[in-house]
Amino acid sequence: MLNRSEKEAIISDLKQKIEKSQAVFLTNLVGLQSNDAVRIRKNVRDAKGMLVITRNSLFERAAQGTEVESVFKSLKGPHAAAFAYEDAAAVAKCLKQASEEFEGLVTMKGGALEGKLLTAAELKQLANLPGRDQMLATVLAGMMAPASSFVRLLNTIKEEKEKGTLKV
Repeated sequence: MLNRSEKEAIISDLKQKIEKSQAVFLTNLVGLQSNDAVRIRKNVRDAKGMLVITRNSLFERAAQGTEVESVFKSLKGPHAAAFAYEDAAAVAKCLKQASEEFEGLVTMKGGALEGKLLTAAELKQLANLPGRDQMLATVLAGMMAPASSFVRLLNTIKEEKEKGTLKV
C-alpha cells in the first residue's frame, strides 16, 4: 500500500511526463510475460517515449488541469500510458507492433496528440504513418528532384558536346 507522500511523488512525476510529452496513448500489458513487457518498454524507449503502468486514480489526478485530462477521466480496468516525447508516430508504431504480436493481450485504446483526443482507430492510423525520418527524407527528395533533373540535363548536354553530336 502506498502512503500519501509516495502517491504525491508518483503524481508529480506523471504530471511532468504529461507536460513534457507531445502525445499520450492508452494501452495495456495484462497477461504478458515479463520479458515481453520489458521488450515493449525498450522499444517505446528507443522511439523516444516511455511506457508507465500505475493506478488509474493516480493517472487521473496527475492529468488534472492538463490538455489530456479527459483521456484519463473515469478509467476502468488495467491501463498503461505511453508518452511520446519526440516522434508520436514512432511510439504509436511500437504499440501497434506489440498489439499485432500479442493479439488480445496488448490493445491500443486511444489517447491524445498535442491536445487532440484520438480514438483507437485514429491511433492505428497514426501508427501506419511513416516515421519522422522517413517523412523528412521524402520531403527532401521532393525538394531536390528539380535540381537533380537540371544537373542531369546539363551533364547530358556536356557529354553530347564532347562527343560532337550536339545539334543546336
